[in-house]
Amino acid sequence: MPTETNSTHSADPATPVTPTPTPVTVLGLGAMGQALAGAFLKAGHPTTIWNRSAGKGEDLVARGATRAASAAEAVRAGELVLVCVVDYDASQAILEPLAADLSGRVLVNVTSDSPERARAAAKWAAGHGIAYLDGAVMIPTVMVGTPEALLFYSGDEAAYKKHEALLKSLGGQSAYVGADHGLAAVYDLSMLDFFWTSMAGLVHGYALAAKDGVPASALAPFLKAHIALLGLVVDETAQEIDSGEYQGAEANLAVELAGVEHILHAAERRGLDVSVLRGVRDVAKRAVDLGHGADSWTATVEGVRNPGA
Repeated sequence: MPTETNSTHSADPATPVTPTPTPVTVLGLGAMGQALAGAFLKAGHPTTIWNRSAGKGEDLVARGATRAASAAEAVRAGELVLVCVVDYDASQAILEPLAADLSGRVLVNVTSDSPERARAAAKWAAGHGIAYLDGAVMIPTVMVGTPEALLFYSGDEAAYKKHEALLKSLGGQSAYVGADHGLAAVYDLSMLDFFWTSMAGLVHGYALAAKDGVPASALAPFLKAHIALLGLVVDETAQEIDSGEYQGAEANLAVELAGVEHILHAAERRGLDVSVLRGVRDVAKRAVDLGHGADSWTATVEGVRNPGA
């Protein structure tokens, strides 16, 4: 398995770009596929669309998109072909018969799946002479095409550089993160890991307050300020994890673990589900047992890395 971890980000993502009109094809017209095709159209790119089932994309056609009668016809119309479907089983089922048509073109797959599936798809593409980029869309459909929209790309760097302005039509914060085709998915999963566990904590915090009669709306303003604190520790935590040095002089893990235990017991007394909190406690306790009691909270990463310890 590739071990590349260095990221190669493009120039300032906020820099305005004016892409040359480029014929593009979008395969897959779910909500996200339609949003991506719409962004290409808005940026002035001749856009051909195709979907496995009929009845989608009428608005895009009204805006100037060309509906292809077949996937092969759609691919032949585009210099860059973007596929956005439910999973890699679906994308490969569409792409396998199109290998000859895709040869010599740039294929961008923004279908969500695992790094392993992305690497397997890249191997297939390389075997057919297809320049391949794997991608991840990190924003909801309403943000597609905006300067704030974040998308990750990994794989063929030359293909990315050639079409960087075109791809930034989909999002001004688009970033190329490395030659390993699996890296876009790694970034995607890591960021969503943080997002969904944070959302779980948000919901659980509201539920805990509600048990004592505090409505979520009353807690919300204070949580906004609390969440802002996370932004202050992101870089420091990353540095500690990369260096393996967890400075706990100001607040050590053993003390923090005691605080987690207090929250856990309070939630249990109020009849709440505590499976997530128990997981947090167990990971922290494992890190303490591994000798990190005097280190910072970042040392819980050792509990995550050593689940059998």
